[in-house]
Amino acid sequence: MRSRRLLLVLVIVAAVAAFFLSGASDFLTLESLQAEQARFQAWLAREPVTVIGGFFLLYVVMAGLSLPGATLMTLLSGALFGLGWGLLIVSFASTLGATLAALIARTLLREPLERRYARQLERINVGIRREGALYLFTLRLIPLFPFFVINLVMGLTRMRLATFYWVSQVGMLAGTAVFVNAGNELAELQALGDILSPSLVASFVLIGLFPWLAKGLVALVRRRALARRYRRPARFDRDVVVIGAGAAGLVASYIAAAVRARVTLVEREQMGGDCLNTGCVPSKALIRAARSVREVRGASRFGVQVAEPSVDFAAVMGHVQGAIEAIAPHDSVERYESLGVEVIKGEASLVSPWQVRVMTPEGERTLTARHVIIASGARPRVPELPGIESVEVLTSDTLWRLKELPERLLVLGGGPIGCELGQSFALLGSRVTLVESAGQLLPREDAEVAEALQVAMGEDGVRVLMGHRALGVVADAAGSALEVANADGHRELVPFTHLLVAVGREANVTGMGLEALGIDTRGNGTLDVDETLRSVLPNVWACGDVAGPYQLTHAGAHQAWHATVNALFGELKRFRVSYRALPAVTFTIPEVARVGLNEREAREQGLDYEVTRYALSELDRALAEAESGGFVKVLTPPGSDRILGATIVGEGAGEMLATFTLAMTRGIGLNRLLSIIHPYPTRSEAVKATAGVWKNAHKPERLLGWLERYFAWRRGAGRVTRG
Repeated sequence: MRSRRLLLVLVIVAAVAAFFLSGASDFLTLESLQAEQARFQAWLAREPVTVIGGFFLLYVVMAGLSLPGATLMTLLSGALFGLGWGLLIVSFASTLGATLAALIARTLLREPLERRYARQLERINVGIRREGALYLFTLRLIPLFPFFVINLVMGLTRMRLATFYWVSQVGMLAGTAVFVNAGNELAELQALGDILSPSLVASFVLIGLFPWLAKGLVALVRRRALARRYRRPARFDRDVVVIGAGAAGLVASYIAAAVRARVTLVEREQMGGDCLNTGCVPSKALIRAARSVREVRGASRFGVQVAEPSVDFAAVMGHVQGAIEAIAPHDSVERYESLGVEVIKGEASLVSPWQVRVMTPEGERTLTARHVIIASGARPRVPELPGIESVEVLTSDTLWRLKELPERLLVLGGGPIGCELGQSFALLGSRVTLVESAGQLLPREDAEVAEALQVAMGEDGVRVLMGHRALGVVADAAGSALEVANADGHRELVPFTHLLVAVGREANVTGMGLEALGIDTRGNGTLDVDETLRSVLPNVWACGDVAGPYQLTHAGAHQAWHATVNALFGELKRFRVSYRALPAVTFTIPEVARVGLNEREAREQGLDYEVTRYALSELDRALAEAESGGFVKVLTPPGSDRILGATIVGEGAGEMLATFTLAMTRGIGLNRLLSIIHPYPTRSEAVKATAGVWKNAHKPERLLGWLERYFAWRRGAGRVTRG
């Protein structure tokens, strides 16, 4: 790669030198073109193909190498070919040249700059992915910005070249037309400044800014129109009303109270939301019970002989409820009231942007607040399958009411919830079949990750039907079954005594008066908020599962900080939410943990990357505990130690991931991770070992060669000793 860059630099330097040494720079002046106009036209009449082809190629090269004279070439096209043909030729030649210039800048400079300014460029690329086409279009329309500078700068971003090409083609058309048309009057031009008068430049500026102005104006008008429909209170009882006491709502309330804002938290069901009562806490308690069964069965590996474990399912569920009860005080009404939060139990709905109606057991209350934060969470989604109404459907919300261990459990869905619960029930003694319509478990993860998990689940007794589509439920006196079909159309009836549906969750957005206020939802059902978590109404915000895109407790807490701080202090500064270093863990056996990009996502984004792998079978602690399956995989840009993402599969993966998350958050590369001292023997050493693998693959061979010769010289190699 480095040699190719060097070759490209030499070619460019040679071409630029040839341009100036040949005197072309002196020839491309307004006076020279005017003097030679008649000769050009005569040449065109004699050899039209040569002139047009040569003109086109020369224009592409000049624009690609950012050489001066493109403006004069555009004038010449109008003088030679007329407005129609001149515009056609220059439009394509200038766009191809601009794309070539962007590609050259990308090849030579993007990687070194990304290594040095990773965090700054990441923020720019987020904006480019979001509105890059509109931004480039604006710059192309405004002739105040030199086009060659735009080409080079945009080439350093992650904008797709195809997007760069078509936006440039359209955006430069108006300016090109002005100069080509001016070329018709080439003989009368006194100076290039005569072409772009101040009024014409101002017109282009207004045209370029119009999309942004229109976008902002439409949003402002919509907000004002919605707000005008309701009377704004002269005074407010509260600074913030938070709807929903799940993870996001609790954090939002805590932060607001911590800065001495007056905050009211409204919850219609249980404090702690699904995380405490039906999600994270009970599932991890169940997983721990299932893991103990696995440990007992594998005790013989360590010379400990035990009988097959006997599972008391009622006691297991007692352990689950005990875990909930132990953690519940952390999320209780009493605790939050002691922090200064007013907690109201009831059903909340918005009657205006500043008024929240709460139906409580004691009656109706109306609260006024400067800001409203919606953190109403999500609920399990149940698909509309024929016959599904004939059986009792279990979800991650209702599963915890079970009194007896399911004999045959059918799990519909191979995402994190389905895999965690399916494997746990198999270990506890259920006959489990898992049905997934996609081609792998955990569809967002890399294929090798899913394969490792599928093997482990099969060893624990889970029958996995991959690539099978659910057709409907069949229930009769003989029992219940799910009819499925594979990719070849082959159908099968899968019997079950219990059906657990784990095909995703949908946001709780109904019944709160949001539609009447004009607060829209996205295609996936979550509330439509911007990157600061603000809705179309400037004082209504959302965070957690109801806002998406990640339905994770810690993602909700991360969003809650942004929503609350932006609501309370947004007049001074608003913060955009970044998910670049958001970790996620699937608590199966083995655990699957990831932060940042995996290979699947890097390919989808068109990113170049290197993969550094470290097998946990090389880790001393893993070998000592006979838990050496799995691996660490880190993605970095080619030749760089900057971490794009890390995936870990294995025992304790979630705990090991914390170091990579910290490194990505603070901009620490693999090189610096090598300097961290890890206690021996621990699983955390796998992080340093992975960094060592990267370093070994990128060691400076030339320097090492010099050192080898230096040490040979120091040892006296090759010296002649005289007697």
